[in-house]
Amino acid sequence: MNTMIRKCTKTDIQELQAISRQTFVETFGTQNTPEDLQHYLQEAFHIKNVEKEWTNPNSVFYFIYIYEKLAGYLKLNQDEAQTESYGTETMEVERIYVLKEFKGKGSGKKLLEKAEEVAHQQNKNKIWLGVWEHNDKAIEFYKKRGYQKIDEHIFQLGEDKQTDFIFMKKLKIDEGGTA
Repeated sequence: MNTMIRKCTKTDIQELQAISRQTFVETFGTQNTPEDLQHYLQEAFHIKNVEKEWTNPNSVFYFIYIYEKLAGYLKLNQDEAQTESYGTETMEVERIYVLKEFKGKGSGKKLLEKAEEVAHQQNKNKIWLGVWEHNDKAIEFYKKRGYQKIDEHIFQLGEDKQTDFIFMKKLKIDEGGTA
């Protein structure tokens, strides 16, 4: 499969907002009320919020393309940008979303591999993420890749308090002592 991953630039912010909204609705739209979904989309993916997230020096976004068509994106956080504190040796995968038409084609796996590669480059020895307790496919996906449930937290979607399971993976350390 012809796949390319690239770091998002400032000129990508509007496209990042659009794919963020679309993938979120495709993934969770049928499992939440329209009111809660709309409230979340307006807050989380307001253009000013997307710009603020992109300019945070401890966050980074990547786009994945399949056959030169935008298929999904990845958001990584480290240090104080993480939504939970699991130490300075960790990196958070805050978002990993793929458009519906590209699901099941390996793009989620490639984005997760990219996340682990970036964590290695940043000398992080653990990587973690939150996944909705009702997202069975995602839970199995992460378990198959060595992630283990270590905790849980509340994810506020409009008026609905949802439980996210926290999954973490210890990254292999090479002989030189770096991740």
